[in-house]
Formats: sequence, C-alpha cells, structure tokens
Amino acid sequence: MPDAKGRRIALGCEGSANKLGIGIIAHDPVTGEALVLSNVRDTFVSPPGTGFLPKDTARHHRAYFVRVAKKALALSGVSISEIDCICYTKGPGMGGPLTSVAVGARTLALLWGKELVGVNHCVGHIEMGRAITGASNPVVLYVSGGNTQVIAYAEQRYRIFGETLDIAVGNCLDRFARTLEISNDPAPGYNIEQLAKQGGRVLLDLPYAVKGMDCSFSGILGRADDLAAQMKAGEPGPDGEPFTPADLCFSLQETVFAMLVEITERAMAHVGSNQVLIVGGVGCNERLQEMMGAMAAERGGSVYATDERFCIDNGIMIAHAGLLAYETGFRTPLEESTCTQRFRTDEVFVKWRD
Repeated sequence: MPDAKGRRIALGCEGSANKLGIGIIAHDPVTGEALVLSNVRDTFVSPPGTGFLPKDTARHHRAYFVRVAKKALALSGVSISEIDCICYTKGPGMGGPLTSVAVGARTLALLWGKELVGVNHCVGHIEMGRAITGASNPVVLYVSGGNTQVIAYAEQRYRIFGETLDIAVGNCLDRFARTLEISNDPAPGYNIEQLAKQGGRVLLDLPYAVKGMDCSFSGILGRADDLAAQMKAGEPGPDGEPFTPADLCFSLQETVFAMLVEITERAMAHVGSNQVLIVGGVGCNERLQEMMGAMAAERGGSVYATDERFCIDNGIMIAHAGLLAYETGFRTPLEESTCTQRFRTDEVFVKWRD
C-alpha cells in the first residue's frame, strides 16, 4: 500500500554479473516523479589478467546480500511496512549470480510478506535511463559486458534493430584488458578508457565488422590480441615505430565505438528519431559519448547518458522497472520466480507505456 505521502515504493535486487546492487525507489502518483531513496552496490573484483567466474561471483553475492540490503534499507529512511514489492533481475545474465540474488529476493518477500516482480535486466537499464535523463522516445544503445543492442520502442515492446552477432562490446574490452593484464579495479573497461586517453599517436588497423544493423567483435578482439603479442615481442607498428598498450587501447576503442555509432545512426534514420540514449556499463565511457554526440549533433539531435551510479548495473533500475510493471498489475508468483540466462529485451510486454 502507498506510504504516508501516497507514494508506491519498491526494493530492487540486481546481481546478473559481478555487481550486487540493492536499491529502493518511490513513485509519486501525482507528479509521476521517480525518487531514488537508496542505491547501494558491492562489486566482486577478480585479480588482474582474470575474469570473474560464475561460482565465485555467486559466492560473493550470497556473502554480501544481507549487509547490502540492510544498508539500502537504512539509507532509504523507509520502513519495511512501506515497501510495496520486491523486484529482482530475472535475466539475462550469469546463472549462478542470478540465482543467488533471486533466492535473496524470495527470502525478503517471504519474510516481509511482499509480492515479487521479476524484471528484465535490459528493460531496467532503459527505464532508468529514461527516468534520469528525461529522454522521451529515444533510440537506445544498450552496451555492457553481456549485451550490445540498438533498440527503439514501438507498440508496447522494445524492438531490437541491431545487436552483436557474437560477444558484447563490453566483453571485448574486458577480455582485452586481461590480455594486457590491466587491473579489474574499479573495472577493466574503465582502465582501458584511461589508457586510451594516453594513446593516439597511431591508429592501428583492426577489422571493422558491421553487417547490416549488426556487429561482430570477436575478430577485432583476436586481431588486437595478435598486436599485443607483437608489442610484447618488441616488434614495430605499421609505421615502423614501437607502439604501446595505450595505442592499442585507443585503436580498439575508436574502432568498436565507430561501429556502434554507425548502426545507431541507421536506426535513428529508420524510426525518425533525433534522440539517442546510451545505457549499460560501457555507456559511462566518455569517448563513446563524445563520438555519439558528434553524430547526433550533425543530425540536429542530442545524446542522453547517465553517470556510473546508473550506467553500471544497480538495484535501483530493477526497482524502478519493477515498480512500473507492478503499478499495471503485474506480479511474479513465488513458484514462477525463476531466472533465465537468456531473456530477450523484446520479450517484455511494456504495458506502462502507450
């Protein structure tokens, strides 16, 4: 039931990858405003040169779930009785971490006598991005470690216009960070971005793999790995001069981001939109925002993006999307509160939008 101020309140639990996030949000029924009450996150960081394994990540989420939930509740200033529903990430994501957080969400729902709402991770990113930036009906570029999609809304679905054919762009960057043995703290993609700012003396030749509205990143990663091996062996670059890890990071970013700008622009032309909303962890990258901004400006449009509080996986986006669905009457019965590693963005019926 609404709190003393007439607001609906939801607690959201996210854990599809290495970020465990729990957030609490309130919706004002009069103004329609979404108010972030708390947004707490704890990240599993693996050693340099390694990725995060599902079993280790799931163990982290189980170990930290209670303390993150307690902190989120304390910071929000609301009581358990004021919370209307518990929202959790149903998918897509890594099986072990998803299941760990789903069990935690079910436990809260049973302990507190609340209803559950399963949320599509991708839709959570989109709706949080729309709420924070005020973008009304943008073409969405969703770029993260597990997903790369160009999306536009039509007839109560988020339609996928283009996507990766193999690995996600964030996975490409993360895996190359492993090749260079770059630190995973705070995030491998962030550290690649900082290194790339020091490069630019030479743009190394990498495959440019755009196929219609889709992209492919595995071949680019393979070629970048080859160049890294040449660099470590002391071999010169194409201009006969030595090249550095910074040059490699710069070249990789410029190439993959140019591909993303191209397919996004094509989607904008197709749907007649002049707005681009960038969501997902890679959306924090300032160079991607800059390149997308230049393209949008040429079309008389604008780019919307959020900072790391909302770009990177978080519980508040799950709370927000879940509460939007809850307000339309959607519920997830306990016996159906499962997880799935494959949950397409366009499978969700977006009843809360016209």
